[in-house]
Amino acid sequence: MKSKIMFVLLVLGIPATALLMASLSEGEEEREHTVMAAAPTSAPVSASAGKYQAECGSCHMAYPPRLLPAATWRALMNRLDDHFGDNAELAPAVRDELTRYLLAHARPRARDFATRYDGSDAGPLRISERRWFRREHREISDRMVSGNDQVRSFSNCAACHTDAARGRFSEHGVRIPGYGRWDD
Repeated sequence: MKSKIMFVLLVLGIPATALLMASLSEGEEEREHTVMAAAPTSAPVSASAGKYQAECGSCHMAYPPRLLPAATWRALMNRLDDHFGDNAELAPAVRDELTRYLLAHARPRARDFATRYDGSDAGPLRISERRWFRREHREISDRMVSGNDQVRSFSNCAACHTDAARGRFSEHGVRIPGYGRWDD
């Protein structure tokens, strides 16, 4: 009798556990997409955050600091003279202030590193080359992005992520120009 009860519990328990784990991982994934915000929208914006937005946001989206770990921000800020082909040098005092801000608000841990070819611990410098980014965008075709005049690049997050400016990148808020709402 005990073996029959154990068998029934096992048979019923596995699907229930799987459903529970799936719902937990979905909630965790949603938190992960939101936690990347530099600060909650109700928090006061620091002078350094405003300066970061003004300096970096004048050329591209000022990516939430939590998108990258400290080692990557440090590497990026140390080579502003060749910032992906452009000279983005800043006055040393401004560069130092922004570096401190980025390091203080960086991703807490770099759990998805693939070390750079030069052996540094910064991982890929481009957000679009990071493993988590490639995983999240694997179903989006190049023609929807680089072949789309309204998007042009995977680095143009705000073109599709309607809440990108607030640091929210949930797939529930994705609207690809010319294609509409993204439904995974």
